[in-house]
Amino acid sequence: MAQNKIPILDLKPQYRAIQEEIKAAVDRVLESGQFILGSEVQQFEIDAAQHLGVKHAIGVNSGTDALVIGLRAAGVKPGDEVITTPFSFFATAESISMVGAQPIFVDIDATSFNLNPAQIRAAITPKTKAILPVHLFGNPAPMVQILDIAAEHGLKVVEDCAQSFGAVYKGDCIDYAQSYQNDIRDRLVGQFTGAMGDAGAFSFFPTKNLGAYGDGGLLTTNNDEIATMARKLRVHGALKRYHNEILGYNSRLDAMQAAILGVKLLYVSQWNQQRRQVAATYNRLLVDVAEVIIPTITDGHVFHQYTVRIANGQRDAVKAYLAEHDIGAMVYYPIPQDRLPVYDGQFPTYPVSEQVAAQVLSLPIWPEIEAPVQERVVAVLKEAIAAT
Repeated sequence: MAQNKIPILDLKPQYRAIQEEIKAAVDRVLESGQFILGSEVQQFEIDAAQHLGVKHAIGVNSGTDALVIGLRAAGVKPGDEVITTPFSFFATAESISMVGAQPIFVDIDATSFNLNPAQIRAAITPKTKAILPVHLFGNPAPMVQILDIAAEHGLKVVEDCAQSFGAVYKGDCIDYAQSYQNDIRDRLVGQFTGAMGDAGAFSFFPTKNLGAYGDGGLLTTNNDEIATMARKLRVHGALKRYHNEILGYNSRLDAMQAAILGVKLLYVSQWNQQRRQVAATYNRLLVDVAEVIIPTITDGHVFHQYTVRIANGQRDAVKAYLAEHDIGAMVYYPIPQDRLPVYDGQFPTYPVSEQVAAQVLSLPIWPEIEAPVQERVVAVLKEAIAAT
């Protein structure tokens, strides 16, 4: 008898565990008759801000909107330059372009998949306004070095936290041979992503560690002016109805998603810990497989994805073999942002990003995945490597 398919992500166990609480939250919203912003959104914003240790949390329509609004609220204007990573989902660079600024890419570190701070200074010009680090796959970027450079050059830092809700900065596992200020280091260690820069942008796309049952996003900040501007921008540039001061957006978190997220917020720390345990199991099972480069596990990493690198040009063949044997695996991301058609030919080559894009493979992960399922994934992965 054929074995069951193993998806890249299974949200059903999570729902079954909390379905009564979710149903109660949904019924509460339906009974209220209030579906856009309102008390549910306000309460979730308060709870999320408290959870993340920030002064302000502003609910918006999506993670992409959180980035766009965050950049504008931080003062990024047309003609400015924003330094970011080429290895991320397109929304990262797209948000920079959407506010009229120019993305300036800096290569990544192959171990962490995050922006390499040792290369940032060389990319700074008189037009540089901000740095946009991405906490990719739930792994905090090297924020001590990034904020040190930003402070030195008077730059804003907007964190792309789309994949990192609940991730905690514990210091860097890599020595970048980069000087940094001790006061910045002492301030950052133990802080959540989204609480360290001038603003943080979160996505609540259903697949995220804290996912809604539709689209949703959040902007976090400790800066009162950025918060006020963000609240203005999310409602057509107006803080008061019919008093539109600037051109803004229709980007409001709806009450249904806020109520659902409020329930799930109570469990996200537990789920993130389970994800780290899943990652540790995978690492243990794969540690002796020479063709597989496993990720480094740090205390603050929340493993939105468990992403390995497949050496020797075998990645695509391995992925195909897994699919033939009913195991889901994904490539995040096969084409770096600078090589996408919209930007192709405008930037130099970023060799580490190119190399990683040809090697990465994300394996099935969700908090409740059982060890025997992981063992099957790894067994078939080993077969795939032997076969290819």
